[in-house]
Amino acid sequence: MRCRKRTLLVLALCLPLGLWLLFRASVSGLGLPPSLPTVSCTASFNASAWFSARYDAAVGPLLTGPAHELSPDVVRWWLTLQGSPGIAPLQAIIQKLFAVLPAPNGSVWDPSRCRTCAVVGNSGRLKGSRHGPQIDAHHWVLRMNRAKTAGFEVDVGARTTHHFMYPESAMNLWPGIHLVLVPFKPLDLKWVTSAFSTGELTHTYTRVKQFIKADRSKVLILSPAFLKYIHENWTEHHGRYPSTGFTALLFALHACQQVSVFGFGADSKGNWHHYWEENRWSGAFRRTRVHDADVEFSLIQRLAAEGRILFYQ
Repeated sequence: MRCRKRTLLVLALCLPLGLWLLFRASVSGLGLPPSLPTVSCTASFNASAWFSARYDAAVGPLLTGPAHELSPDVVRWWLTLQGSPGIAPLQAIIQKLFAVLPAPNGSVWDPSRCRTCAVVGNSGRLKGSRHGPQIDAHHWVLRMNRAKTAGFEVDVGARTTHHFMYPESAMNLWPGIHLVLVPFKPLDLKWVTSAFSTGELTHTYTRVKQFIKADRSKVLILSPAFLKYIHENWTEHHGRYPSTGFTALLFALHACQQVSVFGFGADSKGNWHHYWEENRWSGAFRRTRVHDADVEFSLIQRLAAEGRILFYQ
């Protein structure tokens, strides 16, 4: 009898622990970290003249809904990026977009709590870094284009909360991840509308995904005005427009109280390539002058030197 009572007591004590471990396992299966860091937010930074001349908190990163209007100077600049012919009926395109996809709500920029963000580039310098657990410990994890995690979790992490892409770099996403469209031309807005509805658009300047698997309630569209702001205030007209990676970093600066940056720049041997492949042509973008990688990298280094970001090399 005494042995039986002791056994029941042990089971009673172990049951809550077992349930808790089961809950933790289910959370991990969803890709959520077991714990998130506490950030000490300060009321204000001692902004340098250099930073103050570039950062404008009033510039909103997103298209906010069907009534969102772009100023004529933004439209003129945007239409030149990839040679878009003529003046597209932009307002009609935006209205059709938000007839298919919901407009972002206020919780996207919830200012009530401090937020840590990891911006994870695709550089080969991530190979062997073992930064994965540190990346996954952030509230938001931002990735871009065709970034892979399967098989590379130790170095790059497993979580993604925001995935930045354009039609030509699009990939399917797990539910719960924000698809963040970086539109370099009006056709990109048409593509995301089509990819979540009719599938009628299959080509831009190359073949693109007819449909995309992603959580339509989580889609965010960057405003062309935000791209123009980065081009003018930050890269100062170097390159034709900012890269997807640098755009994601500026998005994080506007959304997060603490920004950590991983996987930007050449690897330790000076090679520009993605961590998931050995591609000797991957640095060719530096010769096209579409993006000025050297200027963008120098800006990342300056932001780190000023204490605005944590840059892991």
